Amino acid sequence: MERADQGQPSLGDPSRGTNQTGIKLYNERLVLSLVRAHGSLSKVEISRLTGLSTQASSVIMKQLEGEGLLIKGTPQRGKVGQPSVPMSLNPEGAFSIGLKLGRRTAELVLMDLSGAVRRFISTTYRYPTPSLLLAFLKQGVNEIIDNMTRLQFSRMRGIGIAAPSEMWSWEEEVGAPHEVVESWKQFDLKAELEQMFALPVHSYNDATAACAAELAFGEGRKYPDFLYIFFATLIGGGVVLDGSLYPGRRGYAGSIGSAPVPSMTPGGQPKRLIQCASIYLLERMIVAEGGDPSLIWHKSDNWAHIGEVLDRWIEQTTDSLALAIGSFISVIDFHHVVIDGGFPPHVRSVVVEKTREKLERLEMQGVAPVEVVEGKIGSDARVLGAASLPLLADYARDRDVLFSSAAS
Repeated sequence: MERADQGQPSLGDPSRGTNQTGIKLYNERLVLSLVRAHGSLSKVEISRLTGLSTQASSVIMKQLEGEGLLIKGTPQRGKVGQPSVPMSLNPEGAFSIGLKLGRRTAELVLMDLSGAVRRFISTTYRYPTPSLLLAFLKQGVNEIIDNMTRLQFSRMRGIGIAAPSEMWSWEEEVGAPHEVVESWKQFDLKAELEQMFALPVHSYNDATAACAAELAFGEGRKYPDFLYIFFATLIGGGVVLDGSLYPGRRGYAGSIGSAPVPSMTPGGQPKRLIQCASIYLLERMIVAEGGDPSLIWHKSDNWAHIGEVLDRWIEQTTDSLALAIGSFISVIDFHHVVIDGGFPPHVRSVVVEKTREKLERLEMQGVAPVEVVEGKIGSDARVLGAASLPLLADYARDRDVLFSSAAS
């Protein structure tokens, strides 16, 4: 394809289109990613953002429209020339199903290409077991599929899973009987779903999946690189580099919960961050004070009544989190650290503020400063991230496709 500036493409800039042989798929994904980020764009705007010629941009957008992925908006008339026609994602262009497996709940959603949730199904339990989960999935996924039209189902891109990694390693934190936790060692949820529904299945750590949601729908769209931190029963994270989710060679990138942090007790042994900054610790603190912790697992918008216990948990959490972030940013020069979690916005704001303050007080010479900011999705990030995984796999910008045999 012809570039407007006729210059050589820079592989260091993932926001630019390129005319090399075998880039059709990449340019299509690039256009879809830009349209998602901006809401709607005309061919002239696509040309300006990518460096592709207006003609090349027009060809790509026309093809994506023909495939049902883009739809035309109302023409915008300017002072001279032909009216500009903005194009946006067609919600009916593709669908995906997301599963979030949590300590107390499992959730299923049907998501369309625009990121809107079409259907939501959930169940609660004392602790998750493979048999209970399979029964929920069989009923829930079939219910979702049965309510889709034939055309909609033909555009189903797959199922995404957000689940804790190595659940059997966190017996104490999960709070299930030993034999139940052990049963997860032999259980391959991804393989079970592939066999049950004959659909592509993408499985990520739950915090990495939440990071995918932040990248696709949240503040992460603004940042080319960021470290993502998500507070759930067990704290976890994700990594975004050059505008793309980076799971790592074996899917463990962003496993910040395993990071060692110094003990806050003089002479104490180092602990993992998961033991110092997870929400299950708040639950235990509430119980120790004779309170009822059930509210913190039911998406309440207000934890103010928890009072002094919540304040102590925040102080303890942010002490350890600031130290861990100091280590993380000394390895990768992140622009931002995005913090979100399964807690109300007012709690998130305080956690971010205190983490920022404590990080600024650390001796960090030789390390570039990083901005600590709030995520915007909250507790739904994991299930939305799970649902976004098939869509990201098929349509997100990815420089690897430049060198793939599938590109043409």
